[in-house]
Amino acid sequence: MNKTELVSAVAEKSGLAKKDAEKAVAAMLDTIVESVSKGEKVQFVGFGTFEQRQRNARTGIDPRTKQQIEIPASKVPAFKPGNAFKESVNK
Repeated sequence: MNKTELVSAVAEKSGLAKKDAEKAVAAMLDTIVESVSKGEKVQFVGFGTFEQRQRNARTGIDPRTKQQIEIPASKVPAFKPGNAFKESVNK
């Protein structure tokens, strides 16, 4: 499912016009991205949690030259599904 299909499904299930559903989906995604970028957790009970995680610096290998390179520490977004979500997927 892509964003357009998601907007259509939200519009159908909520009874909103597609333009309103698109605005709602875009606002929700923008809010999640902004919050996680600030280091905040976004938690939907039963669905899951979006959060920022820290990756430590590490040594890697450049596949072209086969030489070791230092990969700097970074922050990455992460999603941890909730129990209800996991259970519905496993049925």
